[in-house]
Amino acid sequence: MKELSLHILDVAENGINAGADRVRISVEEARLDNRLKIRINDNGRGIPADLIQKVTDPFYTTRTTRRVGLGLSLLESAARQCNGSMHVESVPGKGTTVTAVFAYDHIDRAPLGDMTGTLISLIMGYPDVAFEYIHSVNSRRFELNTVDIKNMFDGRPVSDPAVFRKLRTLLEQGLTRLKTNED
Repeated sequence: MKELSLHILDVAENGINAGADRVRISVEEARLDNRLKIRINDNGRGIPADLIQKVTDPFYTTRTTRRVGLGLSLLESAARQCNGSMHVESVPGKGTTVTAVFAYDHIDRAPLGDMTGTLISLIMGYPDVAFEYIHSVNSRRFELNTVDIKNMFDGRPVSDPAVFRKLRTLLEQGLTRLKTNED
């Protein structure tokens, strides 16, 4: 995938398809430590212990609609290509956490990409899922929680034009602020 945000979208949707109603996405840009860490945590079904070793095998999937499962194997490959790693932790009945680490300045590291678009797609596509997004760049931090957004608008759906505009504005401004205030 050309952008890491697309990997994030894929992993988050996997969790939702596994029954998650809560997804936490964190992006940590530790530029001073030359590290980019992405973590996606969900409260879905989890992955049974006997299958956890197979999740990065591109020729293994639990889906019946196709015979390959490239998402996690592509993310793992992208991380390893950039002197990083990927780790999957899962507890059946509790959920799954996928953590990918990259060398921040590696020439082959894909850009983070359009996180605003990715988050809007997830939030609009899955309005009943509670999303929490935490993004840090060195010592600065931006957080967004859809439960707080819904409370701000007295429970109105994210598809409501006023809620949607506020959500998009919060994301755009928060992420822009992270990128423009260099440490």
